[in-house]
Amino acid sequence: MPDLLEAGLSLVLIGSAPSRTSARAGAYYAHPQNKFWAVLFQVGLTPRQFSPHEFPLLLPLGIGLTDVAKRHSGVDASLPAGAWEPAEVLARLAYYRPRVVAFTSKRSAREVLGVPTGKLPYGPQPLKLEGAEIWVLPSTSPLGHNHFQLWPWQALADHLRDVLGKRGRGGNLMSAERVP
Repeated sequence: MPDLLEAGLSLVLIGSAPSRTSARAGAYYAHPQNKFWAVLFQVGLTPRQFSPHEFPLLLPLGIGLTDVAKRHSGVDASLPAGAWEPAEVLARLAYYRPRVVAFTSKRSAREVLGVPTGKLPYGPQPLKLEGAEIWVLPSTSPLGHNHFQLWPWQALADHLRDVLGKRGRGGNLMSAERVP
């Protein structure tokens, strides 16, 4: 999956690796049971529910996408140990300098932050990553439906509205301005 990144983004969402469905579709979070696109709309990060193939429409909203394991696809447990590329994620963040980064699973956060299993709460984290605030969010994957919680996603959206004064890069972060 290609990165969806550019300078000046308000938020970059960092996943672990695309699912096999997403890799085949060439679109982020494309599995039909993945809650990602519905959650973005539900918490107010998008003005409507986008389909996976509309992922480029996030850029005008100040939102970017990337993954920790860019050269692999599948569920986290099936990825080889060498699939994780935390140094590459850090380099991307240093180059693009987003305001906030949010990991869309604890596994992706642990791989980049080097935090052991069980030591990473959902929500904002007390440190920064390449100058960006860090958030950890529950996975929207169908494999995690039993453990999914909406509140960290809602807290992130509320925080962005507060911090940005409801304005992101190039317009209102959560409005339909510039988004078909």
